[in-house]
Amino acid sequence: MLAKFGETSTRLFEKYMPNAFVFAMLLTIITGLIAFVWLGAKPMEIVTGWYDGFYSLLEFGMQIVLIIITGFAIALSPLVNNGIDKLTNYLKTPRQVYVIVVLAGTLLSLISFGWIVITCVLARELAIRIKGVNYPFLVACVYFSGGSWVSGLSSSIPLLLGTENNYLIEAGILTEIIPSAFTLGSTLNIAMMLLYVVCAPLMLFILIPKTKSIKQLDDMLVDKTAKNEPSIQDEAYSLNLSYKSVSDTLNNGIVLQICIVLMGLSYIIYHFYTNGFQLNFNIMIFIFLIVGLALHKTPMRYVIAMKRSSSNVSGILYQYPFYAGIMGIMLYTGLGEKLAEIIASVATIETYPFFAYVTGGVMNFAIPSAGGEFAVVGPSIINAVKEIGEGLPANEVSAMISRASLSIAYGESLSNVLQPFYLLLVFPIMGSGIKIQARDVMGYLVLPFIIFFVIQSILVMWIPL
Repeated sequence: MLAKFGETSTRLFEKYMPNAFVFAMLLTIITGLIAFVWLGAKPMEIVTGWYDGFYSLLEFGMQIVLIIITGFAIALSPLVNNGIDKLTNYLKTPRQVYVIVVLAGTLLSLISFGWIVITCVLARELAIRIKGVNYPFLVACVYFSGGSWVSGLSSSIPLLLGTENNYLIEAGILTEIIPSAFTLGSTLNIAMMLLYVVCAPLMLFILIPKTKSIKQLDDMLVDKTAKNEPSIQDEAYSLNLSYKSVSDTLNNGIVLQICIVLMGLSYIIYHFYTNGFQLNFNIMIFIFLIVGLALHKTPMRYVIAMKRSSSNVSGILYQYPFYAGIMGIMLYTGLGEKLAEIIASVATIETYPFFAYVTGGVMNFAIPSAGGEFAVVGPSIINAVKEIGEGLPANEVSAMISRASLSIAYGESLSNVLQPFYLLLVFPIMGSGIKIQARDVMGYLVLPFIIFFVIQSILVMWIPL
């Protein structure tokens, strides 16, 4: 029954799910029409809001590009490839690959949102080495495993609530920070971590498609000779002149690279010494960059690795601005705030976590950024929770705000499963050199979404904070 449901979902997505860029365009038009019909926003107001938001994710988009290509460059190093070769000695079947990939993905994403790129590399290399892997389903496994980030060290909403003088405090919505003990360290969040680490691998193991007509990576390669490209070291040497030169000595020497690596390592140590174990996109990119330089040893080898890593990131470059434009319509027409106010108005002290959870999930389709979405809906939800908790002790109100904020975050993260936006992180690596679209993957995620929606709804409602 489960297998049949999964096959039906896959066929429906293949038939009706458009290209991710087309999805973004449709969502832009739909959001604009809702603002026009419901709020009476003027057409030029909608277009202006769209334009004003269009470039608001440029920094974020560039960070995503850099984290993908610097992470991929690490994976192209001989050390990592040898490690994956050794792991392959212990993995013999596709089932083992699915479970290991989901487990590794959930653990890595708990450390940082950007580390999904490491899971992508691991999954692709295992698919090359082990026969019989259903590659679109493996991509779905990687994508789903990345959802654990919302309970981990890079979860943006809890980090925001714990930041001194954040915009909620400056606006008078909060009077003080909410410590991480109420958010990341709460019983609710620990339960959510265990849900991903323990239940996600087991669930996807049970949901492995039973169909015999699978698409393996080898079958999907556009250029069958792509796997046989020369090693990075061989390509670097092939670029040398036929005689000795200073330029080739610099290109292929290790001294210059060692100096840069030592400078980078000194800053990384300084960063963690002065800030504690604080991860953000910028320091992660820098770490990936320095580690990649160290593993590739020479400048020319690293240049070649980066060239190969950056060959498939075009989707991010032109699609992120469209989603930022949708976010602009929601923000500048007041549509996002209006939706949040309506949902918050029907919440009670018993149901507010569920409504916050649903709000996070629904709004994510138009604002696929946890921080951006919370900026739009967070103030309305928090004010509603404060009204519901009026008369209660301050620490209980803080706990309610924490639960509501976490619920928004969990809903936002889970609905990514049905939203192709963050597949743009996965496809540059796992889709390199093959024909694959969002519709080939999303159908496998419908049932996992339903199962986790039910479980997470129960957790946000009844697990003690």
